[in-house]
Amino acid sequence: MDLSAYLVLDPGLCAGLGMVETARAAVAGGVGVVQLLHEQAGTAEMIEIGRALRVALEGTGAALVINDVVAAAVALRADGLHIGQGDMAVKKARSAIGPEMLLGLSVENQAHARAVDPHVVDYVGVSPVFGTPTKSDHAPPVGIDGLRRIVEICPVPAVCIGGLGPQHAGDVIGAGAAGLAVVSAVCGRPDPAAAARALGSAIAEARK
Repeated sequence: MDLSAYLVLDPGLCAGLGMVETARAAVAGGVGVVQLLHEQAGTAEMIEIGRALRVALEGTGAALVINDVVAAAVALRADGLHIGQGDMAVKKARSAIGPEMLLGLSVENQAHARAVDPHVVDYVGVSPVFGTPTKSDHAPPVGIDGLRRIVEICPVPAVCIGGLGPQHAGDVIGAGAAGLAVVSAVCGRPDPAAAARALGSAIAEARK
């Protein structure tokens, strides 16, 4: 899984173009991971949307990750499942999805990072780096310095999320993160493919 440019779909921001078409365009622009997050959807709806996403992503090499809904991830044979700290125990999640599916875990501080078991969790999502209106109940922002400290502690690759766009790629990659996870930097943009390309170009430049 290429974690460099990681898109988290937001059904509200994507309402104009739709989540499936937004994902299709973003992947054409270079996004390597698409996460389906829809807090208002039940399992059946998540599976329905996920199937449409799998068709859209077929042959692109991009990975499909399901947020929280284990049953949907298993039914779809998704590439990954991502869970938060309060969703379920990581060992229970691993048992449910089996050894092949990738498991991502949200971490919000250094204590969370220290507790990560690299034999169970494949990558973490550090959040939030900055405050963001797309998630009103987020933990206190860690900032770039906090991100750096968390990445240094964490035994698995880290992507980060929270108010990020191409302009932050240098700081984020410099802090040791494997990539940027974005929502509003792509979702709801007039041209998601161009927005994804701008993100990818900034990440590539940061790695030179």
